[in-house]
Amino acid sequence: MLKLSKLADYGLIVMSCLAQDTSGHASARGISAQVKVALPTVSKVLKLLVGGGLVESLRGVKGGYRLARSASEITVVDIILALDGPIGLTECSAMNGHCSHEPLCALRSNWQLVNRAVLGVLNKITLAEMCRPLPMQHPVLKNIGVEALV
Repeated sequence: MLKLSKLADYGLIVMSCLAQDTSGHASARGISAQVKVALPTVSKVLKLLVGGGLVESLRGVKGGYRLARSASEITVVDIILALDGPIGLTECSAMNGHCSHEPLCALRSNWQLVNRAVLGVLNKITLAEMCRPLPMQHPVLKNIGVEALV
């Protein structure tokens, strides 16, 4: 099973909370309460997102967190990269030299092609789109034939 890490999943949830926040900033405690994820986990996710340049930390009485740029300018890939690092469906998809079978593998180039396709789709879906139901007519989904699968 291909699966998003729990940290990346929480990151998308936290980012969607920030994207939908109308006050301009939100506290870690407030986000934790709203999304029902433990405060230490939310704090860890926010720290990684700040480090990845996706979230800004605001100090002071009216401190908290806010998106560093518009939700329409942040992609799913941006969020996953900030939390998990390079995306790879297999050891050799994202980085060279991590698999002992790499020099002999007949599937490596095909897995790299599949990995690029997945990255391409995730890079075309923005945080703003993730915050609302994605229409089945979305060009990214249409191009990969998802309508036929649903």
